[in-house]
Formats: sequence, structure tokens, C-alpha cells
Amino acid sequence: MPIELKDILQPKSTAVITVECQRGVIGSGGPLSALADAVRDSGLVPRAARVLDAARATGAAVMHGTVVRRPDGGGTTANCRLFAVARKAKGPGLLAGSEPQQIVPEFGPGENDYFVPRHHGVSLFHDTELDSLLRSLGVRTVVLLGVSLNVALLGTTIEAVNRGYQVVMPHDGVTGTPLEYAKMVLEHTVRILATVTTCAEIVDALNGEGAAS
Repeated sequence: MPIELKDILQPKSTAVITVECQRGVIGSGGPLSALADAVRDSGLVPRAARVLDAARATGAAVMHGTVVRRPDGGGTTANCRLFAVARKAKGPGLLAGSEPQQIVPEFGPGENDYFVPRHHGVSLFHDTELDSLLRSLGVRTVVLLGVSLNVALLGTTIEAVNRGYQVVMPHDGVTGTPLEYAKMVLEHTVRILATVTTCAEIVDALNGEGAAS
């Protein structure tokens, strides 16, 4: 039976969350150039921005999951290749308050947006206040946007499902590397955990229109 997006995307019980959509992650000049290229080639930023605009306009919560580093490196480790690459990157990195640590300008932030920073881990739920924040707002459905399907989006999806949330993910509002692999993750893993749809259909659903399967 097809899922009616407008039924699970009620603005008062929905949070739209960007995942690591920071200038030093998906912008040019960051250490993960292949990921930045994938974001550019996919064209996801303007589509995802429209979802954020619709969420703000309809009263859904908008949140930004970000990575934050301290100047002294405290709270972070190089216990996997991903963290080791980030640690060796030139420039200021994702230091709190720095330009690379900020979300991309197309995503705001809006006046009432929430930020969920973390110093370690590969999921937005890991040792952050995200779960408590969602529950205090009465959120039952999370919409995930951004990067990457390789790690952060997948990990956040699994942990959201573990905690009882409904997950919605637009295939044209997320990406990973290489693009062929990202498509496989969506098709063979995310699709059995979340409702996979499009940014346009999410916008329609938040406005009380449309359906998807």
C-alpha cells in the first residue's frame, strides 16, 4: 500500500535536517574534494534549499547537523581513515566559528533553525542532543538532506530508525561517492529503512499536497 507523504510529513511533527552541509565539507577547497564534486555534479543544493524553505514556511523544524573541531584537537581522534584525512587537511578546518565550519549559504540559517554540533563520531545522533531535541519538539518524522550516503546519512538513518523515528530521504537531495555507489546504497539499503522520494514531493507534502510510494 503506497505511503501518503502528506500523512507522515505533518509540519508540527516533522524535522528537516541537513547533514554536514558545511562550507568546509561540500564547498570547494575542503579535504573531501570528491564529495564536493559529487554535490556540485548532482545539483542537490538548490533542490534541498527549497525543502528547507518549505519547512520554515509551514512550521516544520529545521536543523543542521555539523562537525566542529577545537583548535587543540581535543575530543577528536584519528581512529579511522576518514578522521585521519580530516586531521591532515591544510587550513583552519572545521573550527567553531570559522568560515569552513558554517553551513553553505544557500541553506541559511533561518532565524529559528537549530544547530546540532558534534566533535566525534559519524552519525548525527552520536553523543549529541539531537534525540532529546527531537522528542521535546514532538517530532516523529525526520527528513535527511546532504552528505554522505557512504557514512553519515546511512548511520543517521539507522540510528533514527532504532529510536522509532520515521525517516524520509529525497534521492535528489543527498549524495555520496562515487555516484554509482551512492545510488546502490539508496536502492539496496536506505530504501528498506526509509521512504525514498524527491525534494519536490517533500515540498508538496509539507504543503498538504501529493503522495509517493
